[in-house]
Amino acid sequence: MPLTVLAIDDSRTIRELLREALMQAGFEVHLAIDGLDGLEKLEAAKPHAVITDINMPRMDGFGFIRAVREQPQHSALPIIVLTTESAAELKAKAREAGATAWIVKPFDEAKLVSALRRVAVA
Repeated sequence: MPLTVLAIDDSRTIRELLREALMQAGFEVHLAIDGLDGLEKLEAAKPHAVITDINMPRMDGFGFIRAVREQPQHSALPIIVLTTESAAELKAKAREAGATAWIVKPFDEAKLVSALRRVAVA
């Protein structure tokens, strides 16, 4: 049974890159366009891990992470932040919100797949 990933990014290009890279690596991939869309799709997707951007309309990545962590059934769900941001204070804010890892775009597909396989809760 493949590992399932929910990937959240407001950029169609990034969503397609993630879908392609992760499907080639054998993951089942669900996509969302922002944090609110991600929250709506979370239960149906039943992901083993989530990848989220930070800067998105309606609900940003920080809001998404906090909302997920407020749900007891998702307290241990790995959440990888994938963003163009690299500032230490933003990384600290993501950690405080409950992020598992932080990867800066542009991303290396092999490193992302490796990170997902390390953190995914099967």
